[in-house]
Amino acid sequence: MGLDLSGKQYRKVPYEEKEALLEEVKEDLRFGDYMYGCYDCGICVAACPSARFYDFSPRKIAQSVAREDVDLFYVFLNDSVWDCSQCFSCDRCPRQNSPGGLITLMREVAVKHGLASAQEALEGYGRVVYKIMSTGTQVSPDMLQANAFPDWGPHVKDIAENLDVWRKALPPETLHTTEASWKVDEKTLIELYLIWHATGVMDMIKEVDEGLFMILQDVMEERLEDAGYDVTFD
Repeated sequence: MGLDLSGKQYRKVPYEEKEALLEEVKEDLRFGDYMYGCYDCGICVAACPSARFYDFSPRKIAQSVAREDVDLFYVFLNDSVWDCSQCFSCDRCPRQNSPGGLITLMREVAVKHGLASAQEALEGYGRVVYKIMSTGTQVSPDMLQANAFPDWGPHVKDIAENLDVWRKALPPETLHTTEASWKVDEKTLIELYLIWHATGVMDMIKEVDEGLFMILQDVMEERLEDAGYDVTFD
Protein backbone atom coordinates (compact mmCIF):
# COMPACT_ATOMS: atom_id res chain seq x y z
CA MET A 1 0.00 0.00 0.00
CA GLY A 2 1.34 3.44 -0.94
CA LEU A 3 1.95 6.39 1.30
CA ASP A 4 -1.29 8.00 2.52
CA LEU A 5 -0.94 11.69 1.66
CA SER A 6 -4.41 12.65 2.86
CA GLY A 7 -3.15 13.38 6.37
CA LYS A 8 -6.19 11.71 7.93
CA GLN A 9 -3.92 9.55 10.08
CA TYR A 10 -2.77 12.74 11.83
CA ARG A 11 -6.09 14.58 12.13
CA LYS A 12 -5.93 14.42 15.91
CA VAL A 13 -2.68 16.39 15.91
CA PRO A 14 -3.56 20.10 16.31
CA TYR A 15 -2.94 22.16 13.18
CA GLU A 16 -1.03 24.70 15.26
CA GLU A 17 1.40 21.99 16.38
CA LYS A 18 2.06 20.92 12.78
CA GLU A 19 2.46 24.54 11.69
CA ALA A 20 4.96 25.22 14.47
CA LEU A 21 7.16 22.38 13.24
CA LEU A 22 7.09 23.73 9.69
CA GLU A 23 8.04 27.19 10.97
CA GLU A 24 10.92 25.65 12.93
CA VAL A 25 12.29 24.14 9.73
CA LYS A 26 11.93 27.45 7.87
CA GLU A 27 13.62 29.41 10.65
CA ASP A 28 16.78 27.32 10.47
CA LEU A 29 19.74 29.34 9.18
CA ARG A 30 20.40 26.72 6.50
CA PHE A 31 16.89 26.85 5.07
CA GLY A 32 17.64 29.75 2.72
CA ASP A 33 20.41 27.74 1.07
CA TYR A 34 18.27 24.63 0.66
CA MET A 35 14.94 25.96 -0.60
CA TYR A 36 14.46 28.51 -3.38
CA GLY A 37 11.32 27.29 -5.16
CA CYS A 38 10.23 24.26 -7.16
CA TYR A 39 9.80 24.04 -10.96
CA ASP A 40 8.12 20.63 -10.57
CA CYS A 41 10.59 19.31 -13.16
CA GLY A 42 11.23 16.00 -11.38
CA ILE A 43 15.01 15.97 -11.88
CA CYS A 44 15.54 15.34 -8.15
CA VAL A 45 13.26 12.29 -8.32
CA ALA A 46 15.00 10.94 -11.41
CA ALA A 47 18.36 11.21 -9.63
CA CYS A 48 17.16 9.83 -6.28
CA PRO A 49 18.13 6.19 -5.51
CA SER A 50 15.57 5.95 -2.71
CA ALA A 51 12.76 6.84 -5.13
CA ARG A 52 13.55 3.64 -7.02
CA PHE A 53 12.82 1.43 -4.04
CA TYR A 54 10.35 3.33 -1.84
CA ASP A 55 7.19 5.36 -2.23
CA PHE A 56 9.42 8.41 -1.85
CA SER A 57 9.61 11.72 -3.69
CA PRO A 58 12.06 14.51 -2.79
CA ARG A 59 10.08 16.75 -5.16
CA LYS A 60 6.83 16.34 -3.23
CA ILE A 61 8.62 16.98 0.06
CA ALA A 62 10.21 20.17 -1.28
CA GLN A 63 6.86 21.31 -2.71
CA SER A 64 5.04 20.74 0.57
CA VAL A 65 7.46 23.11 2.27
CA ALA A 66 7.60 25.67 -0.56
CA ARG A 67 3.80 25.83 -0.68
CA GLU A 68 3.53 25.75 3.11
CA ASP A 69 1.11 22.82 2.94
CA VAL A 70 1.13 22.17 6.68
CA ASP A 71 -0.82 18.91 6.70
CA LEU A 72 1.16 17.37 3.85
CA PHE A 73 4.45 18.54 5.38
CA TYR A 74 3.50 16.76 8.60
CA VAL A 75 2.80 13.52 6.71
CA PHE A 76 6.25 13.67 5.10
CA LEU A 77 7.87 14.64 8.41
CA ASN A 78 6.51 11.45 9.96
CA ASP A 79 6.35 8.96 7.10
CA SER A 80 8.97 9.85 4.48
CA VAL A 81 12.09 11.64 5.66
CA TRP A 82 13.69 8.47 7.02
CA ASP A 83 13.58 6.84 3.56
CA CYS A 84 16.13 9.39 2.28
CA SER A 85 19.63 7.95 1.86
CA GLN A 86 21.21 11.43 2.33
CA CYS A 87 23.33 10.97 -0.80
CA PHE A 88 22.36 14.47 -2.06
CA SER A 89 22.04 13.31 -5.67
CA CYS A 90 19.04 15.67 -5.69
CA ASP A 91 21.40 18.66 -5.50
CA ARG A 92 21.42 18.78 -9.31
CA CYS A 93 18.18 20.80 -9.11
CA PRO A 94 18.13 23.64 -11.70
CA ARG A 95 16.71 25.99 -9.05
CA GLN A 96 19.61 25.10 -6.72
CA ASN A 97 17.26 23.50 -4.20
CA SER A 98 18.62 20.78 -1.95
CA PRO A 99 15.79 18.42 -1.02
CA GLY A 100 18.35 16.31 0.83
CA GLY A 101 19.39 19.32 2.89
CA LEU A 102 15.77 20.16 3.55
CA ILE A 103 15.15 16.60 4.72
CA THR A 104 18.13 16.94 7.07
CA LEU A 105 16.39 19.89 8.73
CA MET A 106 13.14 17.96 8.93
CA ARG A 107 14.87 14.98 10.52
CA GLU A 108 16.47 17.20 13.12
CA VAL A 109 13.08 18.70 14.00
CA ALA A 110 11.52 15.21 14.18
CA VAL A 111 14.26 14.04 16.54
CA LYS A 112 14.17 17.20 18.65
CA HIS A 113 10.44 16.78 19.25
CA GLY A 114 10.62 13.04 19.80
CA LEU A 115 8.21 12.06 17.02
CA ALA A 116 7.32 8.37 17.08
CA SER A 117 8.69 7.84 13.56
CA ALA A 118 12.05 9.29 14.61
CA GLN A 119 12.19 7.01 17.63
CA GLU A 120 11.43 3.98 15.46
CA ALA A 121 13.94 4.96 12.76
CA LEU A 122 16.75 5.51 15.26
CA GLU A 123 16.04 2.50 17.47
CA GLY A 124 18.69 0.34 15.82
CA TYR A 125 21.30 3.04 16.20
CA GLY A 126 21.22 3.26 19.99
CA ARG A 127 24.11 0.81 20.28
CA VAL A 128 26.05 2.74 17.66
CA VAL A 129 25.61 5.99 19.60
CA TYR A 130 26.65 4.29 22.82
CA LYS A 131 29.70 2.81 21.07
CA ILE A 132 30.73 6.24 19.79
CA MET A 133 30.46 7.83 23.20
CA SER A 134 32.21 5.02 25.06
CA THR A 135 35.02 4.26 22.59
CA GLY A 136 35.06 7.20 20.16
CA THR A 137 34.20 5.07 17.15
CA GLN A 138 31.12 3.45 15.68
CA VAL A 139 30.63 -0.31 15.50
CA SER A 140 32.32 -3.55 16.37
CA PRO A 141 31.74 -6.72 14.32
CA ASP A 142 29.30 -8.35 16.74
CA MET A 143 26.95 -5.35 16.37
CA LEU A 144 26.41 -5.93 12.64
CA GLN A 145 23.07 -7.71 12.79
CA ALA A 146 20.57 -7.50 9.95
CA ASN A 147 17.60 -6.97 12.27
CA ALA A 148 19.27 -3.91 13.81
CA PHE A 149 20.32 -2.35 10.49
CA PRO A 150 17.83 -3.51 7.84
CA ASP A 151 18.64 -0.55 5.59
CA TRP A 152 22.32 -1.49 5.31
CA GLY A 153 21.64 -4.09 2.65
CA PRO A 154 22.39 -7.83 2.28
CA HIS A 155 26.07 -7.45 3.19
CA VAL A 156 25.18 -7.02 6.87
CA LYS A 157 23.16 -10.23 6.77
CA ASP A 158 26.15 -12.09 5.29
CA ILE A 159 28.40 -10.81 8.09
CA ALA A 160 25.90 -11.73 10.80
CA GLU A 161 25.44 -15.25 9.44
CA ASN A 162 29.19 -15.84 9.24
CA LEU A 163 30.37 -14.42 12.56
CA ASP A 164 31.98 -17.77 13.41
CA VAL A 165 34.21 -17.34 10.37
CA TRP A 166 35.15 -13.83 11.46
CA ARG A 167 35.90 -15.12 14.96
CA LYS A 168 38.46 -17.53 13.52
CA ALA A 169 40.08 -14.76 11.52
CA LEU A 170 40.10 -12.03 14.17
CA PRO A 171 41.33 -11.90 17.76
CA PRO A 172 38.33 -12.44 20.10
CA GLU A 173 38.59 -9.02 21.71
CA THR A 174 38.06 -7.26 18.39
CA LEU A 175 34.48 -8.55 18.27
CA HIS A 176 33.50 -6.22 21.10
CA THR A 177 36.10 -3.46 20.87
CA THR A 178 37.74 -1.30 18.23
CA GLU A 179 41.31 -1.46 19.52
CA ALA A 180 42.46 -3.54 16.55
CA SER A 181 41.92 -0.55 14.29
CA TRP A 182 42.70 2.46 16.47
CA LYS A 183 42.34 3.70 20.01
CA VAL A 184 40.76 7.10 20.47
CA ASP A 185 42.64 9.41 22.79
CA GLU A 186 40.89 10.27 26.06
CA LYS A 187 41.25 13.99 25.33
CA THR A 188 39.35 13.51 22.07
CA LEU A 189 36.50 11.75 23.88
CA ILE A 190 36.26 14.54 26.44
CA GLU A 191 36.10 17.13 23.66
CA LEU A 192 33.36 15.08 21.99
CA TYR A 193 31.35 15.01 25.23
CA LEU A 194 31.68 18.78 25.66
CA ILE A 195 30.60 19.40 22.06
CA TRP A 196 27.53 17.16 22.45
CA HIS A 197 26.64 18.96 25.65
CA ALA A 198 27.11 22.48 24.26
CA THR A 199 25.23 21.86 20.98
CA GLY A 200 22.17 20.21 22.54
CA VAL A 201 22.75 16.74 21.09
CA MET A 202 22.12 15.15 24.47
CA ASP A 203 18.79 16.98 24.72
CA MET A 204 17.79 15.51 21.35
CA ILE A 205 18.77 12.00 22.44
CA LYS A 206 16.69 12.41 25.60
CA GLU A 207 13.63 13.23 23.50
CA VAL A 208 14.08 10.14 21.33
CA ASP A 209 15.38 7.55 23.79
CA GLU A 210 15.45 8.45 27.48
CA GLY A 211 16.96 5.08 28.43
CA LEU A 212 19.94 5.65 26.13
CA PHE A 213 20.24 9.20 27.45
CA MET A 214 20.54 7.95 31.04
CA ILE A 215 23.24 5.42 30.10
CA LEU A 216 25.23 8.06 28.20
CA GLN A 217 24.73 10.53 31.04
CA ASP A 218 26.37 8.16 33.52
CA VAL A 219 29.30 7.43 31.20
CA MET A 220 29.92 11.03 30.19
CA GLU A 221 29.47 12.74 33.56
CA GLU A 222 31.88 10.35 35.27
CA ARG A 223 34.55 10.85 32.61
CA LEU A 224 34.10 14.62 32.57
CA GLU A 225 34.32 14.75 36.36
CA ASP A 226 37.55 12.72 36.27
CA ALA A 227 38.90 15.20 33.68
CA GLY A 228 38.08 18.16 35.95
CA TYR A 229 34.88 19.39 34.29
CA ASP A 230 31.72 20.13 36.26
CA VAL A 231 29.06 19.36 33.64
CA THR A 232 25.57 18.07 34.37
CA PHE A 233 23.22 16.70 31.71
CA ASP A 234 19.69 17.55 32.81
